[in-house]
Amino acid sequence: MNLERYLAKRRYWEVVLWIAYLSIALLANAVVAWFDLERANSTSQTWEPVVWEATSNGIHGLLIFLILRFDRRVPIRLATWRKSLLAHVLFTPVFSLVHVGGMYWMRVGIYQALGNNGGYWWANWWTEFGYEYLKDFQTYFLFLTIIYLYRFILRRLQGEAEFLSEGREEVEPIAVTDRFLIKKLGREFLVRVDDIDWIESAGNYANLHVGTRVYPLRETMANMTDRLARQGFQRVHRSAIVNLDRITEIVPFDTGDGEALLTSGVRVPVSRRYRRKLREWLR
Repeated sequence: MNLERYLAKRRYWEVVLWIAYLSIALLANAVVAWFDLERANSTSQTWEPVVWEATSNGIHGLLIFLILRFDRRVPIRLATWRKSLLAHVLFTPVFSLVHVGGMYWMRVGIYQALGNNGGYWWANWWTEFGYEYLKDFQTYFLFLTIIYLYRFILRRLQGEAEFLSEGREEVEPIAVTDRFLIKKLGREFLVRVDDIDWIESAGNYANLHVGTRVYPLRETMANMTDRLARQGFQRVHRSAIVNLDRITEIVPFDTGDGEALLTSGVRVPVSRRYRRKLREWLR
């Protein structure tokens, strides 16, 4: 399967990959739990570790969508990583409560359905929750790391962008025309400037967001702002430039900051410094 075919059914394959990961984790954890019970001479039956891990991994699988949704609202970006990371830390208790509550009552129901006389119950719910929360905290950031690492790899596979210049590549690039040259996997193709939704700062790179694709460009945000100002792009944050034709709504916050809602559904932060200028331009 090539990259183009993968991207055409990207969401389907992402679900398949997560199911495969969770299935492997379920099997490995169940085997470890079974060995632990054997060493402790526990009276638990063989099927119980499978139920424990299946309920835990099943709820975790559903909660991946919750993490993605929250990360969409509070993405971890270079310019605001401290605030965003803190928001994710504060969100972990919610993640854990949903996970622990879901798996606990699923286990209770399964034990009753199987006719287990002892049933499933926790003598001290909050002590058990504290133990599970510590594990969920690690799981949450493991999932988040996997998500960001996957995005990074996918961006690199999609290719890097550069300004389209005249003549040899060694020549200093001229002011951008209406195309970017994309290089990936030994191939080159062009992307229209008008097709770019927004541009995000990422260290020494500026990521060009084109639909679901992201092309890293080695360039500063200041230079990008100057080059694209006449083509309908506006700096809205120290880490973001938007295509003004893609903005559907500007949502203000009480702090004076805000966010721009794009036609793609992406929310881009708008700082107080640029918000007034953006509103004036849109008028």
